[in-house]
Amino acid sequence: MGFIMTAEGHLLFSIASAVFAKNAELTPVLAHGDWWHIIPSAILTCLLPDIDHPKSFLGQRLKWVSKPIARAFGHRGFTHSLLAVFALLATFYLKVPDTWIIPADALQGMVLGYLSHIVADMLTPAGVPLLWPCRWRFRLPILAPRKGNQLERFLCMALFAWAVWMPQSMPENNVIRWSSKMITILQMQFNRFINHQID
Repeated sequence: MGFIMTAEGHLLFSIASAVFAKNAELTPVLAHGDWWHIIPSAILTCLLPDIDHPKSFLGQRLKWVSKPIARAFGHRGFTHSLLAVFALLATFYLKVPDTWIIPADALQGMVLGYLSHIVADMLTPAGVPLLWPCRWRFRLPILAPRKGNQLERFLCMALFAWAVWMPQSMPENNVIRWSSKMITILQMQFNRFINHQID
């Protein structure tokens, strides 16, 4: 499979992604959210996709969960797809009791952490099956085995620095505005789906 991003890399990348998402105001909730909700929530879920690998940081600690998932889907299968994100969100909204009060910014932070893992794995030669069960793998192989973990660490720190600097320097960035609109549309469609299931 070649280069595999480390747990440290995923943690750093999730923090950088959380800083970027809040400062870039990707959603109104993140824009006005609490740093102490968003960043810890992103860290909490940033290693979750690797639950499909028994030798991963999380897999070693939750083998009773990891092994069945690994047998069913293999590594970088279902858990590294957009379908997994949708399934987890749907399960959360439909099954978690209303008495569990989780702030909206913390919930979006958890989604952000999970997605940051998938994006980070796209930067390796193996890529990820975003549209699983379709076998197409999406990749932008910046991180290669011969470059080692030093490049991984440098990339994460560079992203963090850019995330802090970017909003003040590019307040009218069209890509960010487009991304924000797409996220809003997806949120609306997801809410309609959940409301339909509840009704």
